[in-house]
Amino acid sequence: MAETVVSFVSDHLATLLREEGSLLGGLRQEVQLIKDELGHMRAFLKVAEPKEDDDPRLQEWINQVREAAYDIEDVLDEFVLRFAGYRHHGFCGSLQRILKAIKSLRARHQVASEIQSIKSRIKNISEGRQRYQVEFGIDDRVTGSSTMNDSWRYSRDDALLVEEAKLVGIDQPKQHLISKLLEGHDHQLKVISVVGMAGLGKTTLVKKVHEDPDVRKNFPVRAWVTVSQTCDFPKLLRDLIWQLHKELNKSVPQFIESISTIDLKKIVKDFLQQAGRYAIVFDDVWDVEFWNEIKFALPESNYGNRVMLTTRKADVASASCIESQDYVYKMEPLSIVDSWTLFCNKIFKGNCPYHLMDVAKAVLDKCEGLPLAILAIGGLLASKDASRIDEWKMIQQSLGGELEGTEWREGMSIEDVARGYLSELVNRSLIQVTEMFYEGSPYACRIHDLMREVILIKSRKQNMVTVTIGQPMTWPSEKVRRLVVHSSSNSSNIQYHQQRQFYSFEHLRSFIIVSSTNPLLSKTFLSEVLRSSKLLKILELGGEEIEETPNEVFNLLHLTYLSLCDTKVERVPKAIGKLQHLEYLNLANTGVRELPVEILKLLKLRYLIAFQPVDPSDDDYRFHGFKGPSKLGGLLALQRLNTIDASSGSIIVKEIGKLTQLRELYITQLRREDGKDLCSSLVNLTSLRQLSVASVGKGDDSEIIDLNHHQHSLSSSSSCSFLQSLRVLIMYGRLEMMPVWTTHLQNLVKIVMNWSGLRAEEDPIEFLQHLPNLGEISFCGSYQGERLSFKAGGFLKLKQLWLRRMEGLRWMTVEEGVCPNLRRLVLEQLPLLEDLPSGIQHLTHLQELGLYKMSSRLIEKVKNQEEDSEDYRRMAYIPEIVIGFYTDDGRWRIRRLWGKQKKTILA
Repeated sequence: MAETVVSFVSDHLATLLREEGSLLGGLRQEVQLIKDELGHMRAFLKVAEPKEDDDPRLQEWINQVREAAYDIEDVLDEFVLRFAGYRHHGFCGSLQRILKAIKSLRARHQVASEIQSIKSRIKNISEGRQRYQVEFGIDDRVTGSSTMNDSWRYSRDDALLVEEAKLVGIDQPKQHLISKLLEGHDHQLKVISVVGMAGLGKTTLVKKVHEDPDVRKNFPVRAWVTVSQTCDFPKLLRDLIWQLHKELNKSVPQFIESISTIDLKKIVKDFLQQAGRYAIVFDDVWDVEFWNEIKFALPESNYGNRVMLTTRKADVASASCIESQDYVYKMEPLSIVDSWTLFCNKIFKGNCPYHLMDVAKAVLDKCEGLPLAILAIGGLLASKDASRIDEWKMIQQSLGGELEGTEWREGMSIEDVARGYLSELVNRSLIQVTEMFYEGSPYACRIHDLMREVILIKSRKQNMVTVTIGQPMTWPSEKVRRLVVHSSSNSSNIQYHQQRQFYSFEHLRSFIIVSSTNPLLSKTFLSEVLRSSKLLKILELGGEEIEETPNEVFNLLHLTYLSLCDTKVERVPKAIGKLQHLEYLNLANTGVRELPVEILKLLKLRYLIAFQPVDPSDDDYRFHGFKGPSKLGGLLALQRLNTIDASSGSIIVKEIGKLTQLRELYITQLRREDGKDLCSSLVNLTSLRQLSVASVGKGDDSEIIDLNHHQHSLSSSSSCSFLQSLRVLIMYGRLEMMPVWTTHLQNLVKIVMNWSGLRAEEDPIEFLQHLPNLGEISFCGSYQGERLSFKAGGFLKLKQLWLRRMEGLRWMTVEEGVCPNLRRLVLEQLPLLEDLPSGIQHLTHLQELGLYKMSSRLIEKVKNQEEDSEDYRRMAYIPEIVIGFYTDDGRWRIRRLWGKQKKTILA
């Protein structure tokens, strides 16, 4: 970690010398010497850090290096804050420069003194480096571990693709738990607790049980709730309500955000009493109090309901099972044989090479039979060259020391580098992807609680990040640099910290609030933090109960990241122009509808996000955007623009064409006459990956979007065309014809078309069927024709297909050889479609067929099938069929048909 800090500060010094060298004056040489010495230390640290746990003296030396690097960063940022950015012109400018120079003589002398002091410290620390090099025999010319470039070069994809589902030793406990869930004909609530130390795979095991087809068909109402140590109970209940309603395709009540905990529990209980047989998992329960709270929301009914818990604590497992028919399952570490099998499968997809046998067994011994540890370390080793035993021995000595801080690959943006790191961490099983935005693009991730604890311990020990989780604590250092206030549900923690006499945030670089429900934080504590944190760079206030941006924010001249999403902020003051280092501004789900002209001063801005759903309860998924200044094209660094309102005229659409770095563009309120200018702008956006366009109007009344202009330029096969980079295309509004250039989107993986209303001769399937990477299609009101034909050889990678609200559709045909990878097909509100798609039996990999609000004739055919009927034979292979319909009394019901016997479960 110290090497990462030194690397960052060294890069910071290089930038200062390059961009602000003239301001340094006589200090330039001193700063250059410090930078050079840090370079020597960085090379030494790559090898020294893995050895620090073995020698307290080396550990103390590394701490000194880290603190010195932090102090250098402070001095540099103070210097820039005082002297940079005061470039005035003309006679008045000259006069201001003279006055400024006179006033800043004392400040410059102070900075010079601080730099000299640091130079002296660095010299003493450097002497320690030379001493330890001799004593430990460390050569700082050898990096000791491969860089990110090397790790990509030596990665073996086959080894990294070993599925986590193939965990060894899981089949027997899985079947054991399933039998416990299903056994007996009791009508009482049964609780099953899985208990064991962190890393044993409790969550993985229970997840496999929860998703097993036999469990799913016996428990039509299911939910999974992650509790964790920092449980926000009202938020957890809202999440449970959301899951339960979505499970039965019911709309979630909007008022749940404003009601009490007691009322939330009542909603859960009433819902479950009416819904039918349920199975709910509460993962990672930390204390008995949680069970004592949640149990009152779980009705026993007469269905034989089930609850499963995972916990590390035996008292929690026992307490949750006292009042019901219960079962406590204690997990044990993997056996030596199973551990070795899992380890080899993860790394080699087979047997371990003989020359690596000893070091492999030594590494495996450190895992102590913990599946999580085996997968994490196995993922790390799988990225190493198996022919180089020295790399394996380095991992044996120091696990997790490979990541190299700020080393970028040539030609890549910092976002690309970050995605590379994320991908490698996912491959190592250090990060788990929980939700995908589209194929290959994670939308949400989590880390295992064991890994989180390790990170928190390391961060606290090295004063990297300080996390407060709602109870009084002492800081690891008076120089708190990164502070996370997490799930503060009471004021005791804040009041405790405010009473500290030596409390100071002057070194703070990052301040993040996560799931805070404490209004005091917004008013008092927040004000104190912002007032004293003049060097702050990261400020995350998402979800806070604030109605306007605190004035102190606009004095944070080093700020690069500002998030006010999900707040009640409705305007952005002109003072936003003072934040000239800002790169990220997030105003999502706020009331902001217009940005001031001063936003154009933010020349480093890369991400500009400001939108709000038009109607959260409407399935049209429209968003309000923001109106920007007419010269928005001056923000040349922009990479994400979401969502710009084009209702002010064609000027803003033309300005978009100047933003040549854009990767994501969301634009709304387009008119037909804007189409030509938009196509002209798109020609210039050669890096665009996501494009969303929405016209004026709503649903069938949407205005036409005309995207058939500049055909020659847009259809060019040139490698610089945005057609080569686009991966997601979203279109809201009527289309007279499909944009011709869509047939050239070779890397498109997802397309959404809502209310296109294409005529029969403009069948969108014809345009899209040969796109080689298309994995997801969602159509809503997109086509007026009577027939959709899926022809052989088309949609080779399609996995999900949603067809909704196409009122004229009567027939669907599926030829053999089309959609060979389709996993999910959803048909919704297609009133004239009275038969299943002809040839549906050709979709051999289909896992789920959803039929919602379909014609009564089609529903009756599917529900009342006979085993010897043709319809039954066509759909018998589909593991799950879900039917959603309204009963005669207006109630929404879900019917599930399972397996070849098509057993019916009514929810």
